[in-house]
Amino acid sequence: MSGESGQPEAGPSHAGLDWPNPERNRAGVPGGVIRRAGAQGPRSWIQKVLEQIMDSPRQCVTPSEVVPVTVLAVQRYLLEDEPRDTVPKPPLYCYDVTISDGVYQEKCYLDPSLNSLVYQNILKVGIQMRISRVSCLYNEKRIGQGILCIDNVHCGETSDSISLETPFRNRAHQEKPERPLRGGKSHYLALWNNEDPYGDIWLTDKQPEEHNFSDTKIISLSHLEMTWTNRRNFPALLVRILHKSKLRYYGKPDKKMIEPYQTFLEVADSSGTVSVIMWNALCPEWYKSLRVGLVLLLQDYSVKKSYPFRIQPVPVDPQIKLISTMEICLNLRDPPTNIIIIPEKQVKPEWRLPKLNHRFTTRSELDDMPENCICDVIGLLVFVGRVQRSKKKENREDFWSYRWIHIADGTSEQPFIVELFSTSQPEIFENIYPMAYFVCTQLKVVRNDNQVPKLLYLTTTNESGVFITGHRGQPYTYDAKNANRPSTSQAARVEIQESNGKRHQDDEPVNSQYFQTTSTNLSLSNKIRILQGPHANPVAVPQPGASVQTKGIKPGMPSIFNRRANTNASLQGKARKTISDRWESQLWREKKFGLIDHLHYSHVYPESIPRKFMFEHRKFLSEQYNSQPAKYVPPEGRPPKLDDFKSARSLGHFEVTILGLNHEIAIDVAFLPMYCPEDIRTSQIDTLLTSMNYSCAYPQDTTGNDRLPGPRAVAGDIIKAATELDRVHIVGILDICNLGNNKVEVYLHKIYSPENTS
Repeated sequence: MSGESGQPEAGPSHAGLDWPNPERNRAGVPGGVIRRAGAQGPRSWIQKVLEQIMDSPRQCVTPSEVVPVTVLAVQRYLLEDEPRDTVPKPPLYCYDVTISDGVYQEKCYLDPSLNSLVYQNILKVGIQMRISRVSCLYNEKRIGQGILCIDNVHCGETSDSISLETPFRNRAHQEKPERPLRGGKSHYLALWNNEDPYGDIWLTDKQPEEHNFSDTKIISLSHLEMTWTNRRNFPALLVRILHKSKLRYYGKPDKKMIEPYQTFLEVADSSGTVSVIMWNALCPEWYKSLRVGLVLLLQDYSVKKSYPFRIQPVPVDPQIKLISTMEICLNLRDPPTNIIIIPEKQVKPEWRLPKLNHRFTTRSELDDMPENCICDVIGLLVFVGRVQRSKKKENREDFWSYRWIHIADGTSEQPFIVELFSTSQPEIFENIYPMAYFVCTQLKVVRNDNQVPKLLYLTTTNESGVFITGHRGQPYTYDAKNANRPSTSQAARVEIQESNGKRHQDDEPVNSQYFQTTSTNLSLSNKIRILQGPHANPVAVPQPGASVQTKGIKPGMPSIFNRRANTNASLQGKARKTISDRWESQLWREKKFGLIDHLHYSHVYPESIPRKFMFEHRKFLSEQYNSQPAKYVPPEGRPPKLDDFKSARSLGHFEVTILGLNHEIAIDVAFLPMYCPEDIRTSQIDTLLTSMNYSCAYPQDTTGNDRLPGPRAVAGDIIKAATELDRVHIVGILDICNLGNNKVEVYLHKIYSPENTS
């Protein structure tokens, strides 16, 4: 970055280099009018930079004065192919960055060579940054119009004072809905995945309306199945929504579709159930207003042969016929579909529309359920993990967003463990916290009884839906049979009873003995091979004499096992004491001074330590364990610090040094076994002797009134178990985590011996 002398200023290698400026498409640049500022009003740095560009014959310029600006928004979209491209290119996601200099706001185009700053969570909302090189992308069809392009930046720390009152210099940037600066797309995508609806094009105001059926001809689904190939016009359908899928974004650089979205609805009448596909611009208009249980009148739809490889969800009622030979298509045109939500009070019994039939299961029943079985669960959240991402395909920028949660229902000592992928409900996915009632539908059982310990958890499907507050009126509360079924969870019964007229407070913590004694935690960590996302991107750990690896697999021998446990005397941050248990092998004493390289990645940062949940700070804690937002949101009051919250990991963490087989390279990694003696439901259960294999610790079985050993005793047993691995060849699987801002952690996930690599 250039200072007053004009010389490059030292800075991080990822932000301070002179990035090349790739050739850009000069067509279709909306931009705003670039004009000189008058004599009135305060001088804006943004305005001065634009004037400097106008006066310069060069395409790129270095601002004569580099001052910090504040990042207010980082928004993502797909850039289309340029007209001269003959070979389709992989998707190129671009970013518009809104900055403020204290006088004006300006939306700028971020050079794609700087995209890695967003991926690594370095360029994010709320920070101050210095822009050291800019250019202007002109609209060649309009005189005096263009957009400001950021070509080189240095990203700083989060700003303490940010004002959102500064106006946009270009009024076009305030138009609704917001539109990207480049290309023909009409909207932005969610910042971290393509499944979540984002922005003001997604409407939520579709309301039920009474309909006069006297002049409406209705056809049943079964009759339509038999006759659709011989029809040119189709009568109306009167159906109930049984399932709703998450959104699918199928935009590609070579496709000129403005809103390339698709979603599936499974609908039914008295004669059968069929798939309905909603396409393109209808999705932003209708997706957020349609929910399971609504009755729809569909007119001016089209019918086509069903896609042979799509698997429909299991019908909610086994008596309903599953129609798989055709699909109903809803489009904004060809023909323009008419959708009407029928009020429930207008639904007549003689229509015989199917009722919803939820498959609520309890945790005690889950142990006997087969793999791939579908179920619904309801209970109290007792654990919420951080948002993570995993790549859909290698060498692509498309990711799945997911997090791990635990749900307790009072029927078992064990919780439901759920791998919760985004269900296109970001308003819920990003705002879940312990102590809240939680409902998740259409979950699939994942199990493996052959491994030790046995694998058993639930994962979301394409049709899964989640609910956290405002349970009154949701479709599952009308399913009265769940209230009387002995195996239905305690939480489900409470919810159904309250929906029938009992006192209900959506946002109040539940006051009952079972819920009061539940230990509730938030955690950033889980057992994932390679963590991806705004808080955990893949990072390469360089190894001398070898190519950079992103696979966290390391052969070697464990040499040092050092436990560190910081204990706070109180939440007010009184004196801390460090408990340390240490074992060091004789081999390490002999080899540690002759290493070629010793990699140090055992430090555990505050954001990776699970915290005890405090209800009054639920918003702050939820924000800490979510992905970075696309737009800056001012904090309420003076926010606390993560260190103010008590750790939920009573064992602390262990620092493990693994020595390479050739005794030339060693790496320090962190080992974080889960152990929570206050509430065994939140622990990842395993026997002590295999704790190194499964990242968890569990005390030996106790009988009668024997007390569970404390964390100090368990930690000592783990250190003792580590001594048994002295000079033993092992293969370690490491979780490599990039937390952003050059903070890297490496965790020991699992250890295999060569004799047992299953």
